[in-house]
Amino acid sequence: MQKIQRSLLRKKRRSLSHRVQQRTEQRICARVIHSALFKKAQRIGLYLHAFGEVRTHLLIMQCFKHKKSVYLPQVSQLNKQLKWVKVTQQQYLQKRFSRHHLGMYEPKQRGHSVHILDLLIMPLLACDALGTRIGMGGGFYDRTLATAPYKPYRLGIAHNFQYIPTAVIREVWDQPIHALFTTDQAYYF
Repeated sequence: MQKIQRSLLRKKRRSLSHRVQQRTEQRICARVIHSALFKKAQRIGLYLHAFGEVRTHLLIMQCFKHKKSVYLPQVSQLNKQLKWVKVTQQQYLQKRFSRHHLGMYEPKQRGHSVHILDLLIMPLLACDALGTRIGMGGGFYDRTLATAPYKPYRLGIAHNFQYIPTAVIREVWDQPIHALFTTDQAYYF
């Protein structure tokens, strides 16, 4: 069932128009920056959108504006876990990134473990009413969070259609999120 969901959700997410993506990014960015989660956090992990996820450019720029430290993920080739690289506004704007063989961009410099983050803003394909996050299928976030000694607050951001009000099967390795912000709603689990 989840394989079928994944392919349908990927297709729907990628088919969104530029205008819809832009509007979603603006609304979710406003929701995030006005939240207590954002105001309290100093070290924020984000992602570089690449596969139709909610775009993060405005949110990253707001982090810099509000003097937050921005960390972007990098895949460790040794254990397939994510490492977090602190980037400056200049590095971000100059796009000092390399393309991973899976298609996403990641910072070129070395990263650190997830325990340094206060808030982790995560991409997803879907999320259910219990905070079960369905990712792209690589397990990078789940693997990383499962072994982290300190777990940051996990916030998923998504288009409205990515919230599924019924429970999906949660595997033992799945790492749930604490909250989900969509264009129209904030869900706390």
